[in-house]
Amino acid sequence: MTRRATSLCWQALACGLTLSLATVAAAAAPASAAHAAPIQPIVADGKDPLAVLIAMERRVAPIIRRLAVGNAAWCPAVMPTTGWLLGDRRLYRDVFWPRVRTAYAASDADAPFVAALDPASPAARAGLREGDAIAAINGMAIAAQSDSPHARLAAAHAILAALPPDQPISLTVLPAAKTIIVQPERGCASEFRVEASDAVRARADGTLVLISAGMVRFADSDDELATVIAHELAHNILRHRERLNDAAIKRGVAQFFGRNARLTRITESEADRLAVWLLDGAGFDTSAAARFWTNFGKRGGGGLFAAPTHPKWRTRVAEVTKEIETMRLLRASNPAAPPPLIANPTPLD
Repeated sequence: MTRRATSLCWQALACGLTLSLATVAAAAAPASAAHAAPIQPIVADGKDPLAVLIAMERRVAPIIRRLAVGNAAWCPAVMPTTGWLLGDRRLYRDVFWPRVRTAYAASDADAPFVAALDPASPAARAGLREGDAIAAINGMAIAAQSDSPHARLAAAHAILAALPPDQPISLTVLPAAKTIIVQPERGCASEFRVEASDAVRARADGTLVLISAGMVRFADSDDELATVIAHELAHNILRHRERLNDAAIKRGVAQFFGRNARLTRITESEADRLAVWLLDGAGFDTSAAARFWTNFGKRGGGGLFAAPTHPKWRTRVAEVTKEIETMRLLRASNPAAPPPLIANPTPLD
C-alpha cells in the first residue's frame, strides 16, 4: 500500500485494517468533550497491534520529554517531568488483560503502569522500568475520582502537577511495594498520551495532549512528529481552551462558522508559531515544521487541521517560515529571548 493510499485509509478508516485495538481495549473516551471519540482500528501491517502501539509510545516518550524540559525556562506553568508515559489496566477488558500484561511486561497490580519510558530520563536512571505499576506518589495513593477508565491517569498527573518541579519524588512500585526515588526535571506542565486510533489527529484540552497512533505513523521523522506534539503543547501553554471559553465561542457545528471559526483559527496560528520556538528549545530541526505542514497538505490532510477553524496548509507553511526568521533575529541579539507570544498573545475579541 502506498503512503498516499495508507494516509487516506487512516482518514476514512475504510481499508486494509488488519486488527482493531477496539477488540482488545475497551477504552472509553476521556471525560473531556475535547477528546470524545471512540477507539478506532490501528493499521498493523500484519503485526500485533499492541506491539505497534507500544513501539509508538516508546518513540513518543523521548520527544515529549525533550519538548517539556527544553522549554521549561519560559513556560508559565511547570511541573516535575519524569520521562514516562503511563497506562492503566482499567483501559482494557478483563478478558484481554493477560495479553496486554504480557505485551507491556506489566504487573498484575490494579494501578497505573509505565507504558513507555525515555531511557535517558530521570525515572529510568532511578531504576524504574516499563511495566512497573505505581501505586502512590510521595505517599499519595493514585485514586480515580470518577468511573472513567482514564481517571487514574488524570489523578497521577494531578498529583505530579501539584508537586515542586525539581524536588525528589518517592514512588511506591508494585507488586513488591518497593520505593524508588526519582529526581525529576523541571518541565512545561502537560500530560501526554498516545491514543489507540488510526485517525490522523492530535488534540489538547489545556491539561492533556493526545496524539493518535495514526499521527505517530504519519510523521516521517521524529522532528516532524515533534512539530505536531509541540503544536498541541503550545495550545496548553497559551491557555487556548480557557481563552476561547472566556471569549464565549460556541463549539460543535457552530464552531465552524463566523466569529467562532475566526477566533479558533487565531489560536491555531499561534500554536503553529509557538511550536517553532518549542522545537528550537528542545534541539529539534525547526525547518521540520514547514516540511510537516507541506506533507500534510499534499497528502490530503483534513480532519482536525482543516479550514475553516484551521489555516490552509500553505498559510501555515508561510507563517512558520516567517516565525523561524523572527526567532533567529531576536536570538541573534539575545540567545535567551523568550517567544513574544508568551507575553503578547493575539487578543480574542
